[in-house]
Amino acid sequence: MGEDRPMGEEVDATQFTREDRKRHRAKVRKGLDVLARMLNESRFDFERPMAGLEIELNLVDDRYEPAMRNAEVLEAIADPQFQTELGRFNIEINVPPRRLGDGGLTSFEESVRKALNDANAKAKGIGTQFAMIGILPTLHPEHVTEDSVSKNPRYSLLDQQIFAARGEDLEIVIDGVERLHMTSDTIMPEAACTSTQVHLQVSPDDFAGYWNAAQAVAGIQLAVGANSPYLFGRELVAETRIPLFEQSTDTRSEELKAQGVRPRVWFGERWITSIFDLFEENSLYFPALLPISSDEDPVAVLDAGGTPRLDELRLHNGTVYRWNRPVYDVTGDTPHLRVENRVLPAGPTVVDTMANAAFFAGIVRALADEDRPVWSQMSFHAANDNFVAGIRDGIQADVYWPQAGQVKASELVLRKLLPLAAKGLQSWGVEDSESGRLLDVIERRCLRAVNGSTWQTAEVSRREAAGDDRREALRGMLGSYLDHMHSNEPVHTWEAE
Repeated sequence: MGEDRPMGEEVDATQFTREDRKRHRAKVRKGLDVLARMLNESRFDFERPMAGLEIELNLVDDRYEPAMRNAEVLEAIADPQFQTELGRFNIEINVPPRRLGDGGLTSFEESVRKALNDANAKAKGIGTQFAMIGILPTLHPEHVTEDSVSKNPRYSLLDQQIFAARGEDLEIVIDGVERLHMTSDTIMPEAACTSTQVHLQVSPDDFAGYWNAAQAVAGIQLAVGANSPYLFGRELVAETRIPLFEQSTDTRSEELKAQGVRPRVWFGERWITSIFDLFEENSLYFPALLPISSDEDPVAVLDAGGTPRLDELRLHNGTVYRWNRPVYDVTGDTPHLRVENRVLPAGPTVVDTMANAAFFAGIVRALADEDRPVWSQMSFHAANDNFVAGIRDGIQADVYWPQAGQVKASELVLRKLLPLAAKGLQSWGVEDSESGRLLDVIERRCLRAVNGSTWQTAEVSRREAAGDDRREALRGMLGSYLDHMHSNEPVHTWEAE
């Protein structure tokens, strides 16, 4: 799910009272006031900014079907980097943060590969293995029932609260190459979405520029990194994970949608001038899903020279699923701010994942540093249209960019954005040889018009042409995908079997 977990991993399964909600709202508003004071007083750590990475993984059995065994797998792995996720067929790796410069990108890649290889060997010992892919192609509706929710009260509680807010079953409708129309009485379809999240620590003064830049390139990220064309046996859009996530956590009834009430999974609606804008929007527009309150008095803590945890503000922020989310966090006794980029799917390989992360980190740094920033030259609506085009068309998407007009996303990346990303990575302190190797992966994808999504659909088409039915073709494709994934050769080099 990717929600912040400031009050501990577990919550007690409970019913919330009106008093709980009233107290929580008051604490969120108090937290906002305290955050405003902290921003004015510049109390944040940003001298040596760190980056973080989270990758959500699927578990499959020896037939490449979902394996509902995350508790057993986590016990076998016994590594605190790995955590539970919403579905019993999901786990997540949280890679310890580090600086991007001084070999940080290579260090990220090596540590992720080692952790995944070690953990996968242990998972195989109990008959499961990892699949790093945006949506597991062998997943079907019978795999996303209430029985598939991880044994953690937080997830059951969130499920209850979303359906209490909706007051009716969930309807999922996605029109693409084929059409999906289904209903669900649980948020479990959302567990199909497995993502990569990139965290960039920034200063309060720079936050708005980085967030705006991240919004401006979100559609481009999807175009080059799409890896989720199949859901429940249907070929839908290049990055089906995005509309699935948007619909499966929607707390709005049809009437509320018609009134223009904002969705909890949200691209946003405007460029910002401060991180405060986003936290303020969250408190104004979205009722609390988990109105849990701590005993902290953040004003008293701040007045005493301490660092408030702002638990309520963080918990509430963690249940508004922006594609670029603002994060307030405390390490030791030092607060910091991060942009959490949630656009990318998992996979196809560790090197593809790191290439996507490097491209993102480089391009937002370069765009945020420009004298005449891109968001002063294009409307927010245009950025949202690019996002929709990236979801639908992936590497073939047409996007708008200032001074370029309507252009193929791949052409825009090759001509303009890759050189900017290289410049941005240089500003982070990344060596040219290191950035060049990873950005070359993005360049080759664009030159060949290949990403995870195009490879999956081509491989399934080939298998269907050879006589496989759809379910067999998807299973066969996933088996081939996993072989390639373990090779760590980037997806643009994969050939049809």
